[in-house]
Amino acid sequence: MATPARSLVSSTLQEYGDATRELLFGYLPAAEPRRYLYDLVADYPRRGGRSLRPSLCIATARAFGTPLELALRTAVSIELIHNAMLIHDDIEDESEQRRGKPTMHRMEGVPIAINVGDTLSLLAMRPLLDNRYMLGPELSLRILEETERMARESAEGQALELGWRRDNVTSVAEADYLLMVLKKTCWLATIHPSRMGTLIGSAGAIDIDRCIRSGFFLGAAFQIQDDLLNLEGDADAYGKELGGDIREGKRTLMLIDLMAKARAAERERLAALLDRPREERTDADVAWVLERMGAYGCCDYARQVAHGLAGAARYEMNALYGALPDSRDKRFLEALPAWVIERN
Repeated sequence: MATPARSLVSSTLQEYGDATRELLFGYLPAAEPRRYLYDLVADYPRRGGRSLRPSLCIATARAFGTPLELALRTAVSIELIHNAMLIHDDIEDESEQRRGKPTMHRMEGVPIAINVGDTLSLLAMRPLLDNRYMLGPELSLRILEETERMARESAEGQALELGWRRDNVTSVAEADYLLMVLKKTCWLATIHPSRMGTLIGSAGAIDIDRCIRSGFFLGAAFQIQDDLLNLEGDADAYGKELGGDIREGKRTLMLIDLMAKARAAERERLAALLDRPREERTDADVAWVLERMGAYGCCDYARQVAHGLAGAARYEMNALYGALPDSRDKRFLEALPAWVIERN
């Protein structure tokens, strides 16, 4: 049964996600070529999703007492960039499903999918330019600058993960993993939305670098839980292929822990498995890795780390927002650390 806090998070994500999507579709051109571009740029956004990123931006701004409308265009841009990165990630990971349906490159081919992702990234700039009409030129320019930083951090994190897989790096340590997650996941999922909501809500009066610690702890807990769901989640609720991270050779915390705990012969077998192309990793390979993770308690260890990170996020977010007046949005922020590790 859902707790009041979880119900609050779910209802807020739904409300702010709906508001974001309503404005977002207004930024997608009704133009040609439809078949090969503009019908496709709407595909991933129409599939829905949790809407964590835009909701975190909006809720943070509103916790300061700012009207939704002042944060909505920035939230739209964040959601467009997120969907653009999903398309590119799916190509790079050779993923087969996204939000319960075939990935864009599986449906339309890699070249068209790349172009659709590129177009979504470009379309994400328009709502940021439109911010100047409501937020003024100075604040709007700061948001643009912050968006550039977020995109750069995300690309650096993706480069680390892709490079480890290409070169079959088996010496990735937990600290390496957390640095990659900080860049690849946290900047777009939690740090940037928190910074933008705080920037808009405080009209630039608060040092938004304070959001990096809380955003890292929250985003890292979110990513570890996402990695756990890829192994243990409900296939219908998860929306992607279960065990896909193993097939793709992703250096998750569980895989890193397995490599550290396994016997020498098992490490050699795991390294050889990871060195093969994705299509040559079989169901039996996935089952063996899962069995070994279970034997060594790798998933239990990852859960412990995620809980610790969520606790740190709760502490840091209270330091940031604890003095704000009580509101639904503040309670949403307070409930997020527990939600990220309890969701399914």
